[in-house]
Amino acid sequence: MSDSPIMLVTGGSDGIGFETAHRLLAAGATVILHARTAELAELATERLVEAGAEPLRLHQAVADFTRLGEVTEMAAQLLARYPRLDALVNNAATAGPPHRLLTEDGHEVTFQVNYLAAYLLTRSLEPLLAKASRGRVVNLSSSLHRGGNLNFADLDRARRYTRGAVYAQSKLALTVFTTALTEAGRPAVSVHPGIINTSLLKHYSYRGRPAADGAEPVAHLASPHTAVLDGGYYEGRVPAKPAPVVGDRRAALRLWKVSARLTGVSA
Repeated sequence: MSDSPIMLVTGGSDGIGFETAHRLLAAGATVILHARTAELAELATERLVEAGAEPLRLHQAVADFTRLGEVTEMAAQLLARYPRLDALVNNAATAGPPHRLLTEDGHEVTFQVNYLAAYLLTRSLEPLLAKASRGRVVNLSSSLHRGGNLNFADLDRARRYTRGAVYAQSKLALTVFTTALTEAGRPAVSVHPGIINTSLLKHYSYRGRPAADGAEPVAHLASPHTAVLDGGYYEGRVPAKPAPVVGDRRAALRLWKVSARLTGVSA
């Protein structure tokens, strides 16, 4: 473990997360595969080993992102087990339900799973990222973030809810968080992997490329050997222009502080 990069991929039990873990393992990394349940983590592990992954470089982490307490518990376990973290890939996401639903923590479920859980996990794992020579965060964004807006007075969408709007908001928040991370000195990028045939596709498009295609730029950007534009937004491997608010330092700071309050993390 000490010689290979240590990388955590959230939402690694299927889709882009699974294929990203597969690519990172093939490149010689030690991969911590996160899944929502132990059963899903075990099934994904079995599939990766059958595909040729070295078992000693494949570890598991479990947390249901609809429960922030489980995110905190998982982070504590990782802090106790690993000497550093070379890359954190925040991939876990949900398309959200057709009607507004709150988690046990009191947040709109799409906003929590796609953004707040990633914020909490990233902030909690900062000690491990800091122990790497240049611990990197890769946030899975979407081109749909450009259609989102951050209504700080109603982030949980009590007044107006549509599945598409809350998904776009969650991806916009994650992309703005990328800016905030770099302002705080943590190398980070966000990436739209393309229109990919995953479980989310049916809600936003009719056809997409294989998950392995979407994983390729994600694994590339996560690699410590890849030079990246800190705070950059990528579409595939290519830097692209994000929504204007992504470059707004005041908006990034405000989101950081609000997210800290909502997740109980010190700002």
